[in-house]
Amino acid sequence: MMMKKGLFIIGLLLATVAANAVEFAYEAGAEVVSAYLWRGQYNGGLSFQPDLEVGFDGKHKSFRAGVWASIGASDWMFKKDKGDGEEFTRFMPELDLMLSYTMWGATIGFNHYYYFGGSNFFSWQSMDKIIEDENTSTTEIWVGFNAGELILECLDLHVNWNTTIAGNDFVYDDEFRPKRAWSSYLEVGAGFDFEKIGLAAHAELGFSPWASDLYGNEKFAMVNLSARVEKSFEVGPCSLSVFLQGSINPDGLNSETAYIKAAGYDKLYNQKINGTIGLGVWF
Repeated sequence: MMMKKGLFIIGLLLATVAANAVEFAYEAGAEVVSAYLWRGQYNGGLSFQPDLEVGFDGKHKSFRAGVWASIGASDWMFKKDKGDGEEFTRFMPELDLMLSYTMWGATIGFNHYYYFGGSNFFSWQSMDKIIEDENTSTTEIWVGFNAGELILECLDLHVNWNTTIAGNDFVYDDEFRPKRAWSSYLEVGAGFDFEKIGLAAHAELGFSPWASDLYGNEKFAMVNLSARVEKSFEVGPCSLSVFLQGSINPDGLNSETAYIKAAGYDKLYNQKINGTIGLGVWF
């Protein structure tokens, strides 16, 4: 009797460990897009965007560490005239570092956006120093919750809040002095993956809750209304996908000054209506 009870306890412990076991997971791939869009904003033209994520998955929990890059056709500038006869060469692709931990649909994460034309990889100095050094990197933390994945793995019903905590993110006060903007982005999204036919559709609403040069608004505003449709094909060990994405900046449509400096660039783009088509491959 004692042996049966002991075996039962051991079996229960093994079942508990198995239920909470984690497995190594990874995702690797790349996309080529006709235009680089970020939260509805146009951040550049034709671009190659590789992506690598590694981590661990368990029951209703996961950890991810990733690196993502965007290398655009306009990220190279050779012998550009600065206007005073001086010429310079510039290489300004983007490199993002990402960390996140998810449990029961709730996620906390860290994102760092670095542009190779900047002076420092991480920027924790004062706003005056960041401006003086022409630093372009930013760092943000975020929290989110996806109720969809708790219902169906193929369902997406999420809300995320991102806040920039360091780097090139500032607004000017009445005396034209720079101060930390704490630019934030609230995203509400929904989507569904029709896995059997390889079709996915997603839509998102994005809001900037207070004044931000990063999103080009002076008060609470909806800055992104976007949708994406994607078709995927299984080809041997990899998956190919083609997609179409469009976005509207509702705040920009009502403004004559909806100009935002694209990531890592010295140009201003009129951020009202944007779109892109792309091709991806994933392993």
